[in-house]
Amino acid sequence: MVRLRRRWALGLLLGGVSATALGGSSEPVLSHRRSGPPTRRQTAPVGVDNRAAGGSWRMPDDVRPADDRRRQIQGYASTTSLAPGESVDFHVAVNPAGPFQISVKRLGWHDGAGTPRTMLTSPALDGTPQPVPPADPDTGAIACRWPVSWTLRIPEDWTSGLYQAVFTSADGWYASTPFVVRDDTRAAALCVVLPVTTWQAYNQWPQDGQAGKSLYNGYTASGKRDPALRAREVSFDRPYADAGQPAHFTRDQDAVQWLERNGYDISYATSFDLHSGRLDPARHRGLIFCGHDEYWSVEMRRAAEAGLAGGTSLAFFGANSVYWHIRVRPSADGRPERVVACAKTDPDPDEDAAGPTVTWRYLDKPEQSLIGIQYNGIVATPQPLVVRAADHWVWAGTGVADGDRIPGLVLGEADGVNNGAARPGGLGDTLLSRSPYINREGAKRVQSTHVYETPRGAVVFATGTLGWTMALNRRTHRDERIERATANVLDRMVNRAPGGSGPPDRTAPETAGQPEVSPGATNR
Repeated sequence: MVRLRRRWALGLLLGGVSATALGGSSEPVLSHRRSGPPTRRQTAPVGVDNRAAGGSWRMPDDVRPADDRRRQIQGYASTTSLAPGESVDFHVAVNPAGPFQISVKRLGWHDGAGTPRTMLTSPALDGTPQPVPPADPDTGAIACRWPVSWTLRIPEDWTSGLYQAVFTSADGWYASTPFVVRDDTRAAALCVVLPVTTWQAYNQWPQDGQAGKSLYNGYTASGKRDPALRAREVSFDRPYADAGQPAHFTRDQDAVQWLERNGYDISYATSFDLHSGRLDPARHRGLIFCGHDEYWSVEMRRAAEAGLAGGTSLAFFGANSVYWHIRVRPSADGRPERVVACAKTDPDPDEDAAGPTVTWRYLDKPEQSLIGIQYNGIVATPQPLVVRAADHWVWAGTGVADGDRIPGLVLGEADGVNNGAARPGGLGDTLLSRSPYINREGAKRVQSTHVYETPRGAVVFATGTLGWTMALNRRTHRDERIERATANVLDRMVNRAPGGSGPPDRTAPETAGQPEVSPGATNR
């Protein structure tokens, strides 16, 4: 009878996980209006997958998110991405010991439901508590060596996408961890690159006021966060804090939902795929860096630059991209791509031929030389994006005029132009906004959205704000002008005229004007 009761409870819990719990938007998404970007129904794998039914769950009152102080249930995956036919191990701890299950979900649009689609669920598994290992005394890295709880071989028919493994205990606790399924056999027009190196850089697990460390902070004896106690290295062999949603994850998911809702031919990869060469930019017309993508290795940057030189476009939907230079290390037992190292100081005790792990601008390769703009501050309070160059093709069909203010779009972190830093030297170098704001330190700054094109016809577009993807997808932020502008950029990337098919329209005037001077920020 006890065993039957547990099985019944597990079934109820797995059927009751909400989209909010899994990292989805808690707000309904408005349907498209005629003035928004066109919907592109197509038969590419993502389009087919999105016509499948998504989940429609209601969170039972007795199902609660795990936390880092009690660690009721938490887990991590053995890899950040894999292709169909490859296997991933899940390492899960349950406290107190008891049965649990793992439900694997794809986070997409799913024909308007906007909720994750359940792909499969594990059998009932036995869970036990596992320790928080001590931080490495030299690097501060916290790397778990928990046993494998369950191994999943990705079915051959699974569509490339952003997935989550959701861990649910019989006594009503849940947590999750994300991973990406790649498509190594088919070259989609666009590839979405998920910023896993940045997710891990911010991960403070365990966020308990005692043991946790990230690349930003450790804890003092009184439980306060202290940058002086931060780690120099962080490991992927640990859960993400609390219920398992990485920092800034919802920004990525906003972009994912919008892209899938609009039927773009896309596949998915991660920072490590760009680093390792599994992601070859030359196979795609454009790469989309959809969220907060701050931590880049020299291999990542070289791959992006080589792709751009060959004609592959780049779109940066966030801000503060390509800011920190990192080193990627294997785990202690030799598994590749399990550690991100960023000392943030020079001298770097582990410096190699690529130089110290400091900001790219410190290495005389400012992010502006690739992106066109660069990080210039944290926005104290949300500000409107002030339109500039309204006759540019990016703004075509939006109805904007110079000086129009799009409310609340400049928030979080912002980018601008620094006249003292190297410029990319592309064609049609254009500032699309000039948005004054006050940074967290009280200094005046100017945010800019930017675009340029290369002689090979590649587009490099950067929003310059962390508020852009929210304006694509969240009910309280969604703006049709931003949707239309984003569609214009992606249409040009995939060699179509904005809103249609065929070659891009290159007759729009280029109105760069003089760049706005915004002093660069110092290392954070």
